[in-house]
Amino acid sequence: MSGTKDFSTTRRDLLQAAATAGAGAALLGSMGINPALAAEVGRSEKPLKAAFSNAGLQATWCAQGKQAAEFWGKLFNVEVTWFDGQLDAVKQRAAIDNMASQKWDFVAIQAFGIGTLTQPVQKMIDAGTPVIDMDTLIAPLDQINVHSFLAPDNEFMGASVTQALCNAMGGKGKIIMTQGALGHTGAQGRAKGFTNTVKQFPGIEVLDTQPADWDVSKTARLWETYLTKYPQIDAAFFHNDDMALAAANIMKARGRTNILIGGVDAMPPAIQAVSEGRMFATVRNPSCRIHGGAIIAGVSAVVGGEKSGKGIPKNVVTDGPVVTKANAAGMQWMQDHFLI
Repeated sequence: MSGTKDFSTTRRDLLQAAATAGAGAALLGSMGINPALAAEVGRSEKPLKAAFSNAGLQATWCAQGKQAAEFWGKLFNVEVTWFDGQLDAVKQRAAIDNMASQKWDFVAIQAFGIGTLTQPVQKMIDAGTPVIDMDTLIAPLDQINVHSFLAPDNEFMGASVTQALCNAMGGKGKIIMTQGALGHTGAQGRAKGFTNTVKQFPGIEVLDTQPADWDVSKTARLWETYLTKYPQIDAAFFHNDDMALAAANIMKARGRTNILIGGVDAMPPAIQAVSEGRMFATVRNPSCRIHGGAIIAGVSAVVGGEKSGKGIPKNVVTDGPVVTKANAAGMQWMQDHFLI
């Protein structure tokens, strides 16, 4: 592992040095990024100031996103200031109110819940600041003029992992879904994907669908109750990997390791768990692509003059694949380099 880390660090240093020297376009092109875009935008001649916020850095997906935003920010000469949502709608609103009181070249936000940040975000949009919406809707796109919305197809993610679980169950048995925050549009999509898929399997019974709000402690308490209440649980679908792994620990402690576990995000600990057989599957919600893409979208708007709905679509789908043992190692490598 140490060798991989050293290589990754060296590669990142080379990328940053090359970008500073003006060779960033060629390198970015070699990484699958449009060379024309890299050449047109490149690094800003003057440092740009960007404000970012996501649901809460306690979540590994959000913490990885912060790392990716800062990495891509260095490549494009963007100074990133973070406003932590702390997995709390009230606390994130206070942070975004503070953000809106300052001047930024562009901002990028993942809301903890839809409709909770509309007023301060609208204030920034009215001031001419490009606002990139990440992963979950700040408000419906016909109600707020964000620059672009970068997000995966959450319904697909929920459906694809649920389908894998149902197939592995042989189309019959008992399953539980543990949801994220109910006001999070990503969680809403994942729940819809789960529900629509399970309906296709009349032999599968859904035992419970309570939310745990992305909180690993709440997840552990729920699953202590489930394991006592239900003598048979064949599979479990979790709206993120943090909750899946927290429940897996409870299952192991209670000797219930026969339960098939599916998650969302494909974070490194979950990829490792899939490789080792402790989780059955997860699906990549590409935190690196979303947060890094927000940097590129912001720079393209400020430096390249890219317009919302013209140069960049209003909605950019950032899907990633289902992760199983067959592709886990490659997914881990791409994450190590903030590519997906």
